[in-house]
Amino acid sequence: MKLARNEREKQLLLVLWYDKEAEAAANFYCSIFKKSKILGITRHLEGGGGAKGEVLTVQFRLGDQEYVALNGGPQFKFTEAISLMIHCKDQKEVDYYWEKLLAGGGRESACGWLKDKYGLSWQVTPTILLEMISDKNRKKAQRAFDAMLQMRKIDIRKLKEAYDG
Repeated sequence: MKLARNEREKQLLLVLWYDKEAEAAANFYCSIFKKSKILGITRHLEGGGGAKGEVLTVQFRLGDQEYVALNGGPQFKFTEAISLMIHCKDQKEVDYYWEKLLAGGGRESACGWLKDKYGLSWQVTPTILLEMISDKNRKKAQRAFDAMLQMRKIDIRKLKEAYDG
């Protein structure tokens, strides 16, 4: 995971804190997203809070974004105060990510949000929803927004029906 000095200075990485599931979580996410891979793993050294040789961090890429999963212990848990948003081009993509991220114990929430089995919040959002709710015709935008508020997984057909009136 060694970065050249100039790369370190400009690259921002989102660090995700896990108790002991960093490697499993990174592998889970990489199995879902195209153009994804594990970039590197660091392990505990002696006297560092974990058993020597256990995974400390996993650096991975999902698409064009890099992340670090950290085995930091049980002190901190994910909350909805941070979520990762997936822009989906159609209902097929919405359904795919929804199903994959819920696998193994995830939980649905409202308005296209869910928590995966590790407790990380995701927004599975069709791009057309963002277009609809930002429409200059505020009545159409409001109808789409109101329809979204009634959903768990976003249903593009129902959004369009509401939007069109």
